[in-house]
This record gives sequence, C-alpha cells and structure tokens, in this order.
Amino acid sequence: MSTKILVAYYSSTGNVHQIAQAVAAGAESTGAEVRLRRAPELAPAEAVESNPAWKAHLEAVADVPDVTPDDFVWSEGYALGTPTRYGTPSAQLKQVIDGLGPQWQQGLLANKAATAFVSASNAHGGNESTLLTLNNVYAHWGAIIVPSGYTSANPYAAGGNPYGTGYASGGATDTPLPDEYVEAGKAQGARLAQVARLIAPLRADR
Repeated sequence: MSTKILVAYYSSTGNVHQIAQAVAAGAESTGAEVRLRRAPELAPAEAVESNPAWKAHLEAVADVPDVTPDDFVWSEGYALGTPTRYGTPSAQLKQVIDGLGPQWQQGLLANKAATAFVSASNAHGGNESTLLTLNNVYAHWGAIIVPSGYTSANPYAAGGNPYGTGYASGGATDTPLPDEYVEAGKAQGARLAQVARLIAPLRADR
C-alpha cells in the first residue's frame, strides 16, 4: 500500500504554489499517493483585485481543491507551505491549522511525518522563523518533524536551509521557480514520504 502524503499550502502570487508542486512530485517519485491542496483565500475581493499577480494566480489555481481536516486525517505525512507574513505563516494557512482542534484532541495528527516550505521576498525576510513556527505546531500535534537537513545531492544550491525549502523570490511573481529550488522541493517531498513510511509502525500501535 502506498504512503499517503498531503501537501497543503497557501500562495498569493505563485511562488509557494510552485514549491508545493515540487514537494508533491518528490513524494510521488517514491510511490506515494499525494493530495495537493490549498488553503482557502481569506482576503477581500478588492485586495485581490488591486494586485494583478495575486488575481492571476488565484484564477490559475481555481482547480486545486481546498484543504479540509479530512485530508489531514487521511494522510500519513504532511507538508505545509506558506509565504512569510512578518516572519510567521499567512493568515490563510493559520486558519487551516486553527481549524484542526478536534483532530488534534483525538490524536489524529500525531505520529505522522511533517515538514514545511516557505517563500519570502528577500533572504532575511522571515523564511527560517516561519519554518520554525510551523515546527512548533508540529510539536504540539505530536508529529515527527522531518527537516530537509543537508541530505540532498547539493544542499547549498538552494540556499542551504536545513529546516525546509525557503525561496527568496526577490519580489518575482511571474517567473518559473529556479531549478535548484525545484530540486530542493522534490528532495524534501521524497524525504517526507520515506520517513512517513519508516514510522508507519508508530501509527499502527496507537
């Protein structure tokens, strides 16, 4: 039976969406079954309309299903992605997390592999603090945190972030994700799926 991996993210202009696709592809490369899901948009329509790149991306991903609590219960490992917001996750992803109280109370989020990925405009724009904030969430859930570490073939090509893939976009909103970050995302997704498979006995013992 294939390992079940959830890749859930919020992306306003597309950078985090591209990392999410890479993470999902990496997990799939190990034979995992992957659900790619996005956090529902919370911003008012006028805010989205005021930013052409935001509006264009939201229209482009209209076919990506919204994530639900059932997706987390279904999964055996999950990857959460977000742009940074003052060094913390976006409100959209945070709402998803905050809505998982019943599943957390029942222990349905525990003993699963968990990792995170992010993007900020600049190298010191909060990527690491946002990744570490998501790790705090995973600790409360009782998940097994899976950092990227320095485990890929060339860990420094994409910035050498050991906590998870963190892309400094330079403000770019309409360009393809650089190849080195695609490869970092794929490596992270594959590692997540592999660890999820290894810790399967923990879930069986619950």
